[in-house]
Amino acid sequence: MNTPGNTPENTPGPPRDTPSGPENTPAKTGNSPSEPKLLDQVRDQIRLRHYSIRTEAQYVHWVKRFILFHHKRHPREMGATEVEAFLTHLAVDEQVASATQNQALSALLFLYRKVLGVELPWLDDVVRAKPSQRLPVVLTRLEVQRVLERMDGVHGLLARLLYGTGMRLMEVIRLRVKDLDFEQGEILIREGKGAKDRVTMLPDSLVADLRAHLLRRRQVFDDDLRKGKAAVYLPDALERKYPAANTSWGWQYVFASGSYSVDPRSGVERRHHLDEKLLQRAMKKAVTAAGIAKPATPHTLRHSFATHLLESGYDIRTVQELLGHADVATTMIYTHVLKRGGRGVRSPLDALG
Repeated sequence: MNTPGNTPENTPGPPRDTPSGPENTPAKTGNSPSEPKLLDQVRDQIRLRHYSIRTEAQYVHWVKRFILFHHKRHPREMGATEVEAFLTHLAVDEQVASATQNQALSALLFLYRKVLGVELPWLDDVVRAKPSQRLPVVLTRLEVQRVLERMDGVHGLLARLLYGTGMRLMEVIRLRVKDLDFEQGEILIREGKGAKDRVTMLPDSLVADLRAHLLRRRQVFDDDLRKGKAAVYLPDALERKYPAANTSWGWQYVFASGSYSVDPRSGVERRHHLDEKLLQRAMKKAVTAAGIAKPATPHTLRHSFATHLLESGYDIRTVQELLGHADVATTMIYTHVLKRGGRGVRSPLDALG
């Protein structure tokens, strides 16, 4: 189970394609008093396709915004013209980022295609928000060291994992015990961006700390077992397929919350993963304490990981695989800080004399 957020790499994209069939037919809408409310229909169709709760929250949010923008008219009474007007408003009046506008478009396409069963004409006339051309914030090796020295405990371990592996924030937060392979020195990242799995290294310098952390985590798990609250969320209906898996040690979150919480989908009270906001706050305090003026976040450690690997001479294709980028062009952005000066070119002025 995921929690809502709006970081750039965690922003939900267009819904994954699903095979056609009876289980995927759009929900029919009518005027029957027993018909589910529209937002409930949206949630049902999202859960039918096993989308994350983060995607569900964002899609429901954009459907609400769309309806309120058009003075609470029902989407059945609207079409491409109203969708274009709303997206244009986001780009022109609210000046949202292109990723935010694309997220809203994905939500509305899902609403019309999967819930209402309506195909919208191609939205040629919509005003698109201009894509961001900003370069990522990257810390130097010395700056990374200064930040990590000011983070301890679980937050310090998480930050070192982010820098040492290149994982995204939610990828490290959602790690399960079975994903750590100490024998092979690997970490298996499941359901990363684009629902893709990949493998990254397990830093040798973190093995002892991770083993010690898992010993403490095992004690918490054993206590939960005795209380009958050791069950953990399993994705994609695995809980029904493997009834005992949700109380097994291997499926437990490596970084678990310090308290129980209620699953908003099932209503079950259980121990979820650590709240990512705690790590974000700890990182912000460490950056400030280190006297670094850059707007560094936990995601900055991923940028720094990629840049420092390229600086060390590793092949860009290798770095691409470790980061989980679909296109090497995405990885190329980190070459901007290699060596010195713009594009790593030495100024001819420095060659004189």
